[in-house]
Amino acid sequence: MKRVYLDWNASTPLRAEAKAAMIAAMDVVGNPSSVHAEGRAAKALVETARAQVAEALGAEGADVVFTSGATEAAALACAGRGLQGAAVEHDAVSAWVTDELSVDPLGSVTVENPAAATLQLANSETGVLQKLPEGLAVSDMTQAFGKVPFAFNWSGAQMGLVSAHKLGGPKGIGALVLRRGLDVESRIKGGGQEMGRRSGTENVIGMVGFGAAAQAAARDLADGVWERVAEIRNILENALEDDSELPIFVGKGAERLPNTTVVAVPGWKGETQVMQMDLAGFAISAGSACSSGKVRASRVLTAMGFDEATASGAIRISLGPDVTEEDVLRFADAWRKQFKKFRARGA
Repeated sequence: MKRVYLDWNASTPLRAEAKAAMIAAMDVVGNPSSVHAEGRAAKALVETARAQVAEALGAEGADVVFTSGATEAAALACAGRGLQGAAVEHDAVSAWVTDELSVDPLGSVTVENPAAATLQLANSETGVLQKLPEGLAVSDMTQAFGKVPFAFNWSGAQMGLVSAHKLGGPKGIGALVLRRGLDVESRIKGGGQEMGRRSGTENVIGMVGFGAAAQAAARDLADGVWERVAEIRNILENALEDDSELPIFVGKGAERLPNTTVVAVPGWKGETQVMQMDLAGFAISAGSACSSGKVRASRVLTAMGFDEATASGAIRISLGPDVTEEDVLRFADAWRKQFKKFRARGA
């Protein structure tokens, strides 16, 4: 049985460009903080990767601070600032902000005081895109980076959070992007690496992989790869809708990421659907991967106004460029067979 990976919002396959760059970087022995030739060679790799990420993100002239991932970047940007957020934010952001901003049934968030608020560019569960207001303090750009066209410098945000493994880079590396002139207090003290904002010996191999992946992701975006993904996503949704009792497609009336579908069936637990589809050969999720394993209704869907039965019965299918029309039609067929069994049990 050929397995099909439909959980690209959780993590993406490592790009060939990133893998090749990381393998080459393994032969560079120096510490980037050392002043000798070997150290300078390692430092050059770090700065090349920084420039690649900045260019792909449309953040030329901004400061790119490498971190262990978007979660650490969120802590750097948000901790101790008393920012307001919405309940649809990723847990990594919600841990540092208050859930005060209102959310409408399509997942759109209202921000009244941008300078004191955080707002994600794209939701990791529903794929719903937000319009960022000018002067926004912080934006989680992790899911949007590489999938939809935008530039940090034109986004209106003062700080942005990104992660490598969401666009074909390695896990365990991300970045905080700041408009030039802004600063954050380092939460990891030590040698003062990353412009004094994040101490610790640099993860050179991870940074190099991030830079190569970001460069390749920008090229794919320019080549229209994600427009083709959107076409496959629409084929999937049409196939899932082909039933007399239609499931609920969350956020479908809003502008979304081109690869994301959330379908909810009240009373049919998302965790059960994930296991059934796994046995059928398909990898999907019941929400954000960082919240998996927690048997509870989706906080995002609850904030959008869905009742607990619906929020608990949601699954996320997220596609990538490698997913074919045949793959999604096979998935739709397998899912609908289980859907009919679920209805029969409840009849």
